[in-house]
Amino acid sequence: MARLRFQITIAMALLAVVATPARAAEAAHGLDGAAIGWPWALPFAGILLSIATGPLLFPKIWHDHYGKIAAAWALLTLVPIALAYGFQASLAAFVHAMLAEYISFIVLLFALYTVAGGILVTGSLRGTPWSNTALLLLGTSIASIVGTTGAAMILIRPLIRANANRAHNAHVMVFFIVLVANVGGALTPLGDPPLFIGFLQGVSFFWTAQHLWMQTAIVAALVIAMFIAVDLWFHRRDPVADNGSQEPLGLRGTSNFLLIALVIVAILASATWQPDVTFDVYGTNLALQNLVRDAALVVIALVSLLLTPRELRAANVFSWEPIREVAILFAGIFTTIIPVLAMLQAGRSGAFAWLLTAVSARDGLPHEAAYFWLTGGLSAFLDNAPTYLVFFQLAGGSATELMGPLAGTLASISMGAVYMGALSYIGNAPNFMVYAIASEQGVRMPNFFGYILWAALILVPLFVLLTLLPVSPILSTFI
Repeated sequence: MARLRFQITIAMALLAVVATPARAAEAAHGLDGAAIGWPWALPFAGILLSIATGPLLFPKIWHDHYGKIAAAWALLTLVPIALAYGFQASLAAFVHAMLAEYISFIVLLFALYTVAGGILVTGSLRGTPWSNTALLLLGTSIASIVGTTGAAMILIRPLIRANANRAHNAHVMVFFIVLVANVGGALTPLGDPPLFIGFLQGVSFFWTAQHLWMQTAIVAALVIAMFIAVDLWFHRRDPVADNGSQEPLGLRGTSNFLLIALVIVAILASATWQPDVTFDVYGTNLALQNLVRDAALVVIALVSLLLTPRELRAANVFSWEPIREVAILFAGIFTTIIPVLAMLQAGRSGAFAWLLTAVSARDGLPHEAAYFWLTGGLSAFLDNAPTYLVFFQLAGGSATELMGPLAGTLASISMGAVYMGALSYIGNAPNFMVYAIASEQGVRMPNFFGYILWAALILVPLFVLLTLLPVSPILSTFI
């Protein structure tokens, strides 16, 4: 009987979705951001705080129940919307958040994670400063192509094996997180989740590569130089260690490189093919090209699973748990951010008018340095994808304006979200994955605050330099 009641409830909900599209379209825009106050943002702050502290303060409870925790915060968002604006408005807002924002975001991560998980680097390396530098350069170079998650998952295990017999190896993983899991992904929407969020908002695929290549090259080169100096210092103090017999390097699962190329083709095709066909799903317009892109990405991931021998994924210690956790938590994040975005869209009439003032110069134009540091500072602790979206909306939310007269602002938001996501384990999804894998395989990784200190010493001086460099779009705010 309980199961029958559940099925009837689901059927009624589906009937409501199909039967009331016009009402849903009206309800989707019914959340008045000027009329709601900061308490509406508490579930968003709560889920981010849970993600930050849960794995550290109560890891067993978090691992067993993070899905329930995320669902609870999501309900604390949707139920008040339903009470204040009606069930239709709450459902329409949720459908919009999932279909217009979340699904495409998580499908890309799923495809890159699956395909990259089928690429196995075989053989052995000695963990010398020069071989480590070569791996870091390789990972940084491919991160904007296969994604920071993909690059990190391909190379982290060979790097751990290469340095397994070194007495000091944690710093290698710290620099790996900074470069491969963050900075290297700054050039395309494939590279880092916040840039894909921008792509979904209308930012062209090659915009970041055209506008951020020099800044990214400068940051990456200086971090590499610091790594060489630090690794040479530690290497001289390490006891002599024999890594055993050396096996030649090789790659298996190379068919997945072709599948990565198909992922890129699918993304580019969705940006260039404009059939002007849309489907209204409970007030949310879905473009045909985006539906085809997402379907193609799912098919590519399934083909990777079929073509890649199981032993390759087993050798990579491939598991669905990391992407499952990311999918569940980001579903909660994209739900709880609904009222936050409404308040931001209200501009100076909303509860976040003070934040708009903080990122605006006296003449009312965007203060690019403030956008860079605030986006980056919050990205370090709130995860960089939702933080990017918040500041993108705060800057007006128009991709056309932000790629044109406000290009410096978009560059500042993009750099802040991508680069400063490296400042903590929770700033970007691959950071914690690398930490977990390295710790599991015996690397004595720094704790949460120890890593922040390491990352800050490496990066903050570079961010100050980047703010002042003539090549930086931020310089205009200081002259």
